[in-house]
Amino acid sequence: MQIRKISIGYDYKNSMNYIVGQKALNHYIIHIIRQEDDGSISVWLENEKNEVVLWKSFSVSMPVSIEYNINY
Repeated sequence: MQIRKISIGYDYKNSMNYIVGQKALNHYIIHIIRQEDDGSISVWLENEKNEVVLWKSFSVSMPVSIEYNINY
């Protein structure tokens, strides 16, 4: 399933949120959020030249809440 949003942190109310399509670092947007085979989460950005780069990675020990895309 495709991830739409992740919330990172021990307290959900005050967690950091990352959403696919959200602007980041002025000239980038969040391109994809992916759960890796080892359970870690990676956040990939796309720039204005359509280049995709790894921005952040969160280990399995970090509390993460995941929202998936629901396509009917």
